[in-house]
Amino acid sequence: MFSIENQLKMIETFYHCDREVRVDVQAIKQTARQARRYVLQMNHRAGKGHTGADLSEIDIICTLFMAVMDRRAARPDRDRFILSKGHGAGGLYCSAAAMGIIDPQILDQYMGDDTLLAGHPIRQKLPELVEINSGGLGHGLSIGVGLALGNKLAGLGHRRAFVLLGDGELAEGSNWEAAMSASKFQLDNLVAIVDRNRLQLAGKTEEIMPLEPLGDKWCAFGFEVLECDGHDPLSIADAVNAPSVGKPRVILANTEKGHGISFMANVPAWHHAIPDDEQLAQGLAELEE
Repeated sequence: MFSIENQLKMIETFYHCDREVRVDVQAIKQTARQARRYVLQMNHRAGKGHTGADLSEIDIICTLFMAVMDRRAARPDRDRFILSKGHGAGGLYCSAAAMGIIDPQILDQYMGDDTLLAGHPIRQKLPELVEINSGGLGHGLSIGVGLALGNKLAGLGHRRAFVLLGDGELAEGSNWEAAMSASKFQLDNLVAIVDRNRLQLAGKTEEIMPLEPLGDKWCAFGFEVLECDGHDPLSIADAVNAPSVGKPRVILANTEKGHGISFMANVPAWHHAIPDDEQLAQGLAELEE
């Protein structure tokens, strides 16, 4: 475990609005590295999973949970995280294990029959980690809109809903209906984050269903649009915690599918490929360097 409290000397501090935000960059990076080890081992053991998609999202998840979200209170008075790209469940589980939220030993159950760790997140299995059952792509942002609006109506507008979307997922029209609603209700407590790795199951997003100019599209739907390096904790936290302009926010997080493993990075086949024994050994060796 790499707790923020135990590594204060490595903290980099920056400020937004009237509150101080502390980001323990080294702790987050080390935790994300451990999560990547878990992904390789877990998917290899299960013989199933979405390895590339898991690896691209880990830095975002670890930064949100370790340096951004306030999850100390009970629902609804806490920040909420929705993994709309539910096929990235493995990345969520392994990040949670690396952060000490779940026991790493249960990763052995991944994709087994009637276990806690299904191939897509199931709230009933892990209620403290999973907000919604996801995997039917295009639904997460709509639910995030409902959570953010509900918080506003309940006087909890300071609590935010974070929705992590895949870029290939944006071909689903329900995302844009949700975006219109978020803009209409001025949900400045909604933060959508796009895992912009530019690859999906069958190839490049720009060849399958072009998204660019992606920032202009979100802007036209009434969102504040920010960009960040999706593998840099400071860049992610900076974008998330930038001063509010009274609009829902979308962060285009530039990532790399299969990030952290040389032979997986930016290779479409690793969307759903599983490392064999030799690839597992090579990947783990790279993560030790």
